[in-house]
Amino acid sequence: MNSPHQFHIPVMGTGHSIDTPIRVAHLGISSVISIVDDHLCEKIRKYYCQVFDLPYRNIPQSAPDGRAQRITAYLDTVAEIVSRKFEQIKALPFLADTEKDRYFRMLPNMSPLRTMYERLKSTDSDEERLHLEEKLNASMSAGSIDVNIMSKVDALRLDRNGVQLSSDFSDACAALRGFANSVLESSVVFSAGFNPRLYNYITEFKDFYRDQSGKLRKKIILKVSDFRSALVQGKFMANKGLEVSEFRIESGLNCGGHAFATDGLLLPVLLKEFNEKRSAFSETFLPMIRKYYEQQEMTLPDSADDGAYAAKVTVQGGIGVNGEMKRMQEVYGMDASGWGSPFLLVPEATCVDTETMALLASASEKDLYLSGVSPLGVPFNNVRNSGSDKYTKGLIEQGKPGSKCPKGFLVSNTEFTEEAICTASAEYQVLKIRTIEESDLSDADKAKQTGRALEKTCLCTNLGTSALIRLGILKPEYGRQEVCPGPNVAWFTREYSLDEMVDHIYGRTSLVVEERPHMFAKELAMYVDYLENLVILADGDEQESKKLARFRDNLLKGMDLCLEIAAGPAWEGENMASIVKQVEFAQIRLDRLFSTVQTV
Repeated sequence: MNSPHQFHIPVMGTGHSIDTPIRVAHLGISSVISIVDDHLCEKIRKYYCQVFDLPYRNIPQSAPDGRAQRITAYLDTVAEIVSRKFEQIKALPFLADTEKDRYFRMLPNMSPLRTMYERLKSTDSDEERLHLEEKLNASMSAGSIDVNIMSKVDALRLDRNGVQLSSDFSDACAALRGFANSVLESSVVFSAGFNPRLYNYITEFKDFYRDQSGKLRKKIILKVSDFRSALVQGKFMANKGLEVSEFRIESGLNCGGHAFATDGLLLPVLLKEFNEKRSAFSETFLPMIRKYYEQQEMTLPDSADDGAYAAKVTVQGGIGVNGEMKRMQEVYGMDASGWGSPFLLVPEATCVDTETMALLASASEKDLYLSGVSPLGVPFNNVRNSGSDKYTKGLIEQGKPGSKCPKGFLVSNTEFTEEAICTASAEYQVLKIRTIEESDLSDADKAKQTGRALEKTCLCTNLGTSALIRLGILKPEYGRQEVCPGPNVAWFTREYSLDEMVDHIYGRTSLVVEERPHMFAKELAMYVDYLENLVILADGDEQESKKLARFRDNLLKGMDLCLEIAAGPAWEGENMASIVKQVEFAQIRLDRLFSTVQTV
C-alpha cells in the first residue's frame, strides 16, 4: 500500500499508539501498533467492540494459543473499524467541509492528489468536476495498520503443568502468528535486534511470499541502527526468499522508548552511507530470493526486474521541523520519515491520559532523560515525575520495592534463579539488595548499586496504563502511567489538533521556536553524555578504554561531517548555528573527558 503521506507515526510504548490507526488511518495516515501485550490488546478490543457495536467474545489467557488468538482478534477488529470509517468518508460529498475534504487538505502541498483536489475546488465545468471526483475517489487509500514486534522480547512459556512449550509459542513467535493470521494486508516492524529463531518462523506463513500475481499480503520492515545491520539481516531474510520492504533507520539515542546506541556513529554518517550504498540491497537480495523460489518450485513474478523488489529506506528519531524532514528526503534520499513523540501531544492521534499529556506539554529539556528503568538493561528515554516514577518511588518508601510481575514479557535474568525473572520484580530486587548489602563494597558503591537496582520499573504494565485511563477502562487514581518520549517533545508545549501537527510537518505552519536545536546537534549532545557515562563505568579497564577510543573517533568523524552540513545551505526552519555551537562544545568535553583516559 502506497501512503499518500510523507510520514508515518511509529510505535510508541505498548499503549500510546495502540489505537492510532482507529484514530487516523481513514485519513490516509499510516501508524504502528505494538503487539507485545496481548492482555492490553484484549482490553482495548472489548472497549472498541462496544463503541462500534461489534460482536465480542472474551479470549482468556488460558485458551489454546490464547496469546496469538487475542492479537489476531484485536488486529481484525482494528481493520474492520478502519474499513468502516474509510468507506464512510469515501461516500461523503466533496467540498462540503467534511472528513473527506480534510483528507485531501492534510496531504503534502506538492502531492498530485492535493493538486487535483485544488483543481476540483476551482473548476466551473460540471463535466470536469465529475471526472475529478471519480479520479480522487479511486485514488484514496487508508493509512497502513502496521505492527511492531521487539525481536528480543521473546520469553519461552510453560503449559499448565509447568512444562516448557515449543518455541512456536514463545512471545515473539506467538505475536507474529497473531499478525500472520489476521486479515491485515500491512507490515510487521521488527525492532530491538536480530532473532534468528523468530526470522526462521516467518517462513511458516505464505502471506510473506508473493502470490501468482506478484502481491505480498504481509510485508517486513526492519528497524536498523546501521547499514551493516541492514545488510546482514536482509541477507538472512533473502536466503529464505523473504523480502524486506523497508529499512527503517532510527537514531541510536535521539528517539523515544528504548535507545540502542551505536558505537558513536552519528545519524548523518549513517544516512550518508545508506544513500551511497542502498543500491546494494536489490543487487544482493534479489538473486538470493530468486534462488529460494526456484528451490521451492515457487513462481517469482517477472515484476522482480522492474524495481518492485527495491526496499524503501526511511528515517526517524528527533525530526522536528519540515526543513529537517526535507533534508532527509532531498539530501539523503529517504523515502519518508517517522514522527513519533510530537504526536503524544495530539489527542486525536494517540492514546494518552490528561495528566500525562499535561506533564509532556510542560516538560523541559532537563525533564527528559535517558534512564535505567528498563528491565532489559537498555537505556530508556523517559520523563521525570510520571505516574510510574511516583508509584515506583512510593513502593521503595514503603519498603516494598518491585513489581509482582503480572505479565512477564521482560523476564530475562537468571542471576539468582534457574528460571528467568524480571529485574523489576519484587523477587529479584529483594535478592539483589540483600546481595549488595552483604558484599564488601564501600557504602558509596552499595548506595549506587542499590539505586540502579531499584530504578527498574514494570514497563509491561505501566506503559499501557495511560491508554486504559484515557479510554475510561481504569480510573485516573490508579496512576502508574509510564511514557517514553524522545527529547524532541520538549519543544512542543501544548496539546495540538491533528491538522496543526500535520501542517507543521509539511511546513505550512510552525509549532516550535527558532531556538530549538537541530536534530543533529541534539543527537551529538546525547552521544557525548552517553560516552561520559561509559567512561565512568569503564573505571580504567584496558579493554573498555579501547572501545571508548573507537567510540570517540567515530564521534569526531561525525562531528566533521556535521560541520560540513552546517556550512552548507539550510532548509527552512533548520537551526544550523546550533550544530556549530554543539560541535565546539562537544570537542571541549571530549578533550577534557579523555585527558584522564588511557587509550591504546
